[in-house]
Amino acid sequence: METKVYNLEGKETGKVNLPESVFNLPWNDDLVHQVVVSQQSNLRTPVAHTKDRSEVRGGGRKPWRQKGTGSARHGSRRSPIWRGGGITFGPRNDKDYSKKINKKMKAKALFTVLSRKLKDGEIIFVDSFAFAEPKAKKAKEVVSNLSKIAGFDTLSTKRKNAALFALGIKDKNTEKSFQNFGNISVDEARNLDPLDILTYKYLVVSDPENVIKFLEGKTKGKVDPSAGGKKEVKAPAKKPARSTSSGQAAEKVIKK
Repeated sequence: METKVYNLEGKETGKVNLPESVFNLPWNDDLVHQVVVSQQSNLRTPVAHTKDRSEVRGGGRKPWRQKGTGSARHGSRRSPIWRGGGITFGPRNDKDYSKKINKKMKAKALFTVLSRKLKDGEIIFVDSFAFAEPKAKKAKEVVSNLSKIAGFDTLSTKRKNAALFALGIKDKNTEKSFQNFGNISVDEARNLDPLDILTYKYLVVSDPENVIKFLEGKTKGKVDPSAGGKKEVKAPAKKPARSTSSGQAAEKVIKK
């Protein structure tokens, strides 16, 4: 697979090979949904909080004696059935909403989303971002130039979640140049995840060769090269047979 590479002026400068294991996967909505929901749950911060009977004010003394009043027996005014008492099943801010995501699941979901973005023509590969100093004016010109590419005309006009810029290496000048753009987010390519890619309409990747090499490295497992591509499995060492007392006695009889 090959795709075009552009410069900051929006002109084609070359092509780059894309691995099919990363950019040519079929859409898997169940996997992507599971990973995205898990990421959203991990980002969730519980805010709603109610007090139980041990946290509300009051109580400490029995409202009235146990018998002889004709009223129902009560032990504390902090009981949930009293006005101003604790809440029984209310929301608590100590609840943990996090969900576990397997590394292979997250990686495959990332590749699935990248494949869909490429198929829909929503990924731009740029050779590099060269900002000598933080300059919002130059950043605006870059966005305007990239929006002239066929299929990316709404890059400069979309008000919310227009594009995610994935940098090959950390570049503070580029980050500061785009930090006042409310519809654009800048991050390193190594931090890419399905949730961020799906949040934004377009994905702009700089330094594509290194980024593709990094992504392709996620698909390769650690195997022993001396084992012919398979993991080497060592057989468990056999324990030496123990000599019993009866066996020693039998040897003595034979020797005699």
